[in-house]
Amino acid sequence: MLPASSSLDKRRWLAPSKLARQRVLFAALCVIWGVNWLAMKAGVATVPPGFFSGTRWTFAGLVLLAWWKLQGRSFRLPVRMLLRLVWVSVLLISFNAVIMLYGLRYVPVGLAAVVNAGLTPVAMLGFGILAGLERFRWRQLGAFALGISGILLLFGPKAAEGTLDLPVLLGTLAIIVGNLCYSYGSVAAQPLMRSISPVLLTATTNFLGGSILLVCSLLFEPGVGQAMTFHWGAAAWAGWLFMVLAGSLGATIFYFFLVRDWGPSRTGTYAFVSPVIAILLGMAVYGETLDVLEIGGMALMLGGAAVALRRA
Repeated sequence: MLPASSSLDKRRWLAPSKLARQRVLFAALCVIWGVNWLAMKAGVATVPPGFFSGTRWTFAGLVLLAWWKLQGRSFRLPVRMLLRLVWVSVLLISFNAVIMLYGLRYVPVGLAAVVNAGLTPVAMLGFGILAGLERFRWRQLGAFALGISGILLLFGPKAAEGTLDLPVLLGTLAIIVGNLCYSYGSVAAQPLMRSISPVLLTATTNFLGGSILLVCSLLFEPGVGQAMTFHWGAAAWAGWLFMVLAGSLGATIFYFFLVRDWGPSRTGTYAFVSPVIAILLGMAVYGETLDVLEIGGMALMLGGAAVALRRA
């Protein structure tokens, strides 16, 4: 029989270190949010984007709220914050999701992932400065310049040659607008977290934003009657389930843990890994290709994101 000290040493050797667990969570986060773009593309190919996303976010919000209740925690929210909470929910979920998913119908997965990942930290930084939550530094101006240069390199030469694909351009603009809604909503949500737990805020915004989007889809979105039969096909259902289970209920929780342990800047470096995964999957599944200018434009956008994330 091993002495107590030897058994303790063995357990310590077998148990993964905290850093190792964090790295596993980070790797999972990068993979999930890279695959998420493929899942979205598969879903909106056959299902109206508003209905597809509305059902996803409403269901995810209900699950998180049920989990919160099972923990014996209170749902009480300050009345003075309800209007702001609804507005944030509309920005983060309703506007962002439907605009971006309609754009994704016409944009390659890899391009969509890079534009979104490269723009998010830059846009959040800009809105943070305007809201007085961030201090302006000259390095931040460099982040904006790199991001804009990347977009110009992606589309400028083709526009000058007259070979620009208009649906791709409009789809990319939709992704940019959706991202700006998300980024502004994230900045607007920051004051709410002084009084509301981030987990409860996530659950509430998911449910409110998803419900509002779902109601609007049922009232106005073309093709929703057919979608309500739920005969979506295996690819769309696989995408929906992946986004709910792995995306909304898995990666979001991983993200919160990493932000708590690593801080937002270090955790935000997922923005440089997930697009690579999305690009490779887009090439493998949809046969997407990249030319030299597109690679250069994407690199500039991700460079701008790197500068924005390095705020210290």
